[in-house]
Amino acid sequence: MNRIDRLFGIATLLQSKKYVSADRIADQFDISVRTVYRDIKALTEQGIPISFEQNRGYFLVQGYFLPPVSFTPEEANALLLMEKIIARYADKSIQAHYSTALNKVKAVLRGPERERIEQLNSRIRIHVPDPVPGNLDYLATLQSVISAGHIIEVHYRNNAGIETRRQLEPIGLTFYASAWHIIAWCHLRNEYRDFKVVHILGLTNTGMQFRKEPHISLNDYIASKFSQSR
Repeated sequence: MNRIDRLFGIATLLQSKKYVSADRIADQFDISVRTVYRDIKALTEQGIPISFEQNRGYFLVQGYFLPPVSFTPEEANALLLMEKIIARYADKSIQAHYSTALNKVKAVLRGPERERIEQLNSRIRIHVPDPVPGNLDYLATLQSVISAGHIIEVHYRNNAGIETRRQLEPIGLTFYASAWHIIAWCHLRNEYRDFKVVHILGLTNTGMQFRKEPHISLNDYIASKFSQSR
């Protein structure tokens, strides 16, 4: 990646995150932290308002937006490939949103590049295990409540067929064993639990903020479960 592309990539990364550490930027673009400092200086000299907060990282000053981005054919190809996975493992709402976003990507490509993308699309087939049967229509709602920190009420049927109603504070979504799982603090059991999304029979966003604070991160939960299973 040449320096101009890297500088634009750093600016795009900063726009997509609230804070980005120098180490994160270095890892993302395979450069040294010293090079990150030079690149940040170059961006600020070009008038991009980048600030820094101790122990958090760099951020774009509120109110600043980059101009509309363009995509390389390789980036569009990567998004096209992921569309095949999403078609198998996401609900109809997410599939529709992804398709709309991908169409916007295609729209900014030049004619010949767009034609190559369409040709490639007809030559990609994904053969993966069938997803666990069930309703995935709650995925979009679950993403929203995780972002908002809202408590949900669910009607849930476990593997034994026992149905319960409970309030959950979702901390994240994870996909394994061909199924989506919601990890949440369960008010009924007073502990973190793992729920298969396809076993959710009904879901309501209460609009109430989490009562338990702070929560562990999804990564910490997964790491703890992995260590217990070893």
